[in-house]
Amino acid sequence: MEARKCLECSEPLRGRADQKFCSDYCRNSYNNKVDKDTKNLIRNINNRLKKNYKILSELNTKGKTKVSRTKLYDKGFDFKLFTSLYQTKTGNTYYYVYNQAYLELENELYLLVKLDD
Repeated sequence: MEARKCLECSEPLRGRADQKFCSDYCRNSYNNKVDKDTKNLIRNINNRLKKNYKILSELNTKGKTKVSRTKLYDKGFDFKLFTSLYQTKTGNTYYYVYNQAYLELENELYLLVKLDD
């Protein structure tokens, strides 16, 4: 029978037959390396979504307001990232970042609205 070894450091394992790691340190280290690139991508997107949400929340304190595209852009708003879309019967498209939404109007103006909790 072949000796079992830790998946992280290759030290011999003693104990349970289904044991994969010699210590909590090795288990954590191994799992942090698994899908590292995917986890980083998701973390980065979530951080950018949080930033968009924060910008919309700061500019829309009354529940409904109009702002210019320049103002959003200057604060670092990323127009490519949103959590959902809502299209009205009239064909208007609201872009949601969680419960904050924006609608593109004329002359590079945006209507910001907050969905009631």
